Amino acid sequence: MTFSFYLACAILLFYSLAAIVVLRGNRLLRSLSTVAPVLPRPAPRVSIIVAARNEARNLREALSSLQSLDYPRLELIVVNDRSEDGTGAILEEMARNDQRLQVVTVRELPSGWLGKTHALWLGTQRARGELMLFTDADVVMEPSLLRRAVALMVEQRLDHLAVSPRMAMPGTLLSMFGLGFMLMFALFALPWKARDPKSYFHIGIGAFNLVRASAYRACGGHEAIRMRPDDDMKLGKLLKKKGYSQDMARGAEFMAVEWYASLGEVIRGLEKNAFAGADYRLWLVLLGVVVHGLCSVYPYLALLVTGGAIRLIYLLVVAVITVVLIDCARANGAKAWHALGFPLAAALFVWILLRTTTLNLLQGGIHWRGTFYPLEALRKNRI
Repeated sequence: MTFSFYLACAILLFYSLAAIVVLRGNRLLRSLSTVAPVLPRPAPRVSIIVAARNEARNLREALSSLQSLDYPRLELIVVNDRSEDGTGAILEEMARNDQRLQVVTVRELPSGWLGKTHALWLGTQRARGELMLFTDADVVMEPSLLRRAVALMVEQRLDHLAVSPRMAMPGTLLSMFGLGFMLMFALFALPWKARDPKSYFHIGIGAFNLVRASAYRACGGHEAIRMRPDDDMKLGKLLKKKGYSQDMARGAEFMAVEWYASLGEVIRGLEKNAFAGADYRLWLVLLGVVVHGLCSVYPYLALLVTGGAIRLIYLLVVAVITVVLIDCARANGAKAWHALGFPLAAALFVWILLRTTTLNLLQGGIHWRGTFYPLEALRKNRI
């Protein structure tokens, strides 16, 4: 037997085990469509906190959907973080017509903070709710979403509930990348393990992080992760480390976000958190590049450059990957046939990992929404 044969067998074994984990995990996560939107009396007050910087393109639609939520006790806090477009004017107009909407304006960013974490932290200083919902300024919600999420949180006695949205991206290639990213995220985060208090795995989703206010303040909140560009996941890690209960639910039928609008936005957008996701450890990035290259890109190439038993093994690998991707698509409101684009999505992800890490190291930091953050300061804020 040759090395190529053993490599093919190893990759098949890897994806066979991964398929068992992901297929089972997808069935462990609750869908909000199965949750009756029935609240206790009185319903807990919810403060929705949004950080907005140069969000004029999507802000009106997203904020209108928040105003249309059929939740009985609600306050909206939007922090305008040094916006240079029409964000401020839109917020002023909408606040005049809704007394629940509070607008906080940031003129200058204090040192030692990322813009987003600072904005969200400022919002919490105004919040009076028993629950706080952190969401983004481009997320569109269906009216019953919050009612269902709070009902699930109360039913399960959770301190933190993350809900996954439907990723609405224009163009087939972007949608294929989105589906591929779902699988990569599932294998990286194992979100169904977040509910297990004995597990290391934790969860957090920027589109919908619903947190008990007392737990948020007790764990240090965004002040403890002030220099984390992956603040959504790290907030979940903070809560998990302090012993608070958390879980994730699927909400593709009730929430959508335009994750990125172009391929260039994907590449630039992930500059801020691809290296951060590895806690700025170069060896972990390189390991990820090798594993993704061998396991997610090479099997498709091998169908063209190998033959005999080895090609048959790689055909099985591709079949297993496709089955898992179709299952992820079903669970997340994506198109199943976009699984065909996985080798392109995986190759793009490998390129993004290499490009991001190289840029972060050469620049000595990250550029994010018009501000430069030194790598030395980012590395110090490890959780």
